[in-house]
Amino acid sequence: MAATLSASPLYLMAEPLELDSIITIVNEGVILSSDLNDLKKSIILNAQAGSLPPDDVLNTQIIDQLILEELQLQEAKKLGIIIDDARLEQAIKAIIKNKNTTLPAFKKELNTNNILWAEYREKIRKEVTISETRNLLVRRRINILPQEVNSLTAQLSEKNQKNVQYRLRHIQLPLSENADKAERDETLKKAKQIMRQMKDNKDMASLALAHSKGPKALNGGDWGWMRAEEMPTLFADKIKNKAKGSMIGPFKSGVGYHLLKIDDLKGLETVAVTEVNARHILIKPSIVLSDEGSKHQLKTIISSIAKGDASFAELAKKHSADPGSAIKGGDLGWQASELYVPEFKDVVDKIETGKISTPFKTVHGWHIVQVTDRRQTDGTDAAMQNRAYGILLNRKFNEEAQTWLQELRASAYVEHIGPSNERN
Repeated sequence: MAATLSASPLYLMAEPLELDSIITIVNEGVILSSDLNDLKKSIILNAQAGSLPPDDVLNTQIIDQLILEELQLQEAKKLGIIIDDARLEQAIKAIIKNKNTTLPAFKKELNTNNILWAEYREKIRKEVTISETRNLLVRRRINILPQEVNSLTAQLSEKNQKNVQYRLRHIQLPLSENADKAERDETLKKAKQIMRQMKDNKDMASLALAHSKGPKALNGGDWGWMRAEEMPTLFADKIKNKAKGSMIGPFKSGVGYHLLKIDDLKGLETVAVTEVNARHILIKPSIVLSDEGSKHQLKTIISSIAKGDASFAELAKKHSADPGSAIKGGDLGWQASELYVPEFKDVVDKIETGKISTPFKTVHGWHIVQVTDRRQTDGTDAAMQNRAYGILLNRKFNEEAQTWLQELRASAYVEHIGPSNERN
């Protein structure tokens, strides 16, 4: 009896444990009170003073968001989307880089705000899972037509060209008003000859002085600096979207044949792209050829090239498992390295011109690669098209994502059962 009496005050003094409870059922999943409290704590932590709505309104907003998250996670499970630790680390590194901080400093900040590192990692894993699921399912619903891309590209190019100034050189070969076919053919033939000389780097100023009958012939064909709207319409139409150094013509007008060169330009946003001319030899592992065997075969090929027993091209034709390039001695042609798979791109970007790489593996198999040359090219047009496509994709994605989420929510079974979260 005494033991019972002495235990009673201790029982009364103990704090009651807060039990986790289900507040909402979403299809086969549930939302717990801890889910609500965790997200609420994060929102309050990041909110500006006085910006939060009344508690019941905030709870409703949070539960709505948690329902959508749960539905998207259920879709991810159906698709088999799993974010492994390597992908998670990549996402966290990107967050830390974006915050311009370090991992220790970031962990310290989380700790100050009573957020456990393990909990934070799982929060990011969930966010990445939802993001990849949404990207996959919504993009399937989006159709972007080529004419849409071309139309927006033209608008962006026009805006990009607005403040551009060109320095043009011009050669005009006249035709008489009643020129017959023989005269037209002869003049065109001469214009083509001059264009060949221009492309052979012959000084255009001297060619203009010798042959041009245009208004700027005595200035070496130099029209000086002009914006597109300040030059003859005939010129403006021909130079549209052309880069510095471009040679245009011959083209005909009512007064004869013309040749143009963009000597220089300023005010244009341009994108320089490095292209590589590479060749490779691919060996694919198989049931009878292991990874180690593929790697050894490539080392033997490198040794044969070094000894002068055979050339890279000969051995590519004989051994490479890439039929498209093997027939050309392994030649992949001029390409921007971004078009290659990441492992191949990494080697191509780092290797010295002329050197043959050590064997490396990609999703296609084992390779050796040699970069024979590099060059800078103007990628402005391609970049403009990519930008136009990206704008259209983002625009349509945001619209379609809302529709998809509404459909997902409308087709779901949702039951609110928490006593503190009564809903209409």
